[in-house]
Amino acid sequence: MMSERGYALVTGASSGIGAEIARELAGRGWPVILVARRRERLQALAERIGAEQRVDAKVFEHDLALPGAGRGLFEKIVAADLPVDVLVNNAGFGLQGRFLDQDFARIEQMIRVNVLSLTELTQCFVRPMVAAGQGYVLQVASAAAFLPSPYVSAYAASKHYVKAFGEALRFELRQTGVSMTTLYPGITRTEFNAVADAKTPPLMNLSILSAEAVAKIGVKAMLRGRRAVVPGLINKLNAFFSEVFHRGFITHAAGRLLEDANDH
Repeated sequence: MMSERGYALVTGASSGIGAEIARELAGRGWPVILVARRRERLQALAERIGAEQRVDAKVFEHDLALPGAGRGLFEKIVAADLPVDVLVNNAGFGLQGRFLDQDFARIEQMIRVNVLSLTELTQCFVRPMVAAGQGYVLQVASAAAFLPSPYVSAYAASKHYVKAFGEALRFELRQTGVSMTTLYPGITRTEFNAVADAKTPPLMNLSILSAEAVAKIGVKAMLRGRRAVVPGLINKLNAFFSEVFHRGFITHAAGRLLEDANDH
């Protein structure tokens, strides 16, 4: 059980799953710290949360694609004297297309956000949680973490890192009072695909969930202390078959689906 309730910090909170996770946590009584690059959107969300859920909502404009961004954000939060009991590492983006055609500077930014900043934030914020003997962490990975995915190869690899990191670190944190849950969303109705310039294979249309639904599932699993959660029946089946079928077959099937959807 948590004692006095600190803040829930959500990265990538300006839209999509991050915004809905912040609203879900606020609805459960958690004061929230909203982090993203787009201050206007963060401010609008903070005002909405204050009006609807009547809890405190702090806004921090911060770019997690910069070197040392995780430590930098932690130092800002410490300087503002805001205790954090919940960390939601949701910030992330993807790139779709032929790997050899992609701009490496953009790939580097993606890896900084999806991997390096997530790792740095986890270490910075979990240390004081362990010292206090309480806390929750939600690592937002992706259904793409379960298999090598042609045409999103670097993105899928970055989310496979989150899968391995989050689930392994959970073991290290046992008996500390800090719980770590990894969330694996499938295709979700957000701005993500527009940023990634991605098209969805028609076969996957039935698996698409709303950001609100994914957020509710993720927060519920985190507060129950679950190891991992895959939202949606079809996404659960995809994750299962990705783990039991031969990797070469799964990679070929995923590649053909994305190839056909994006005219590669």
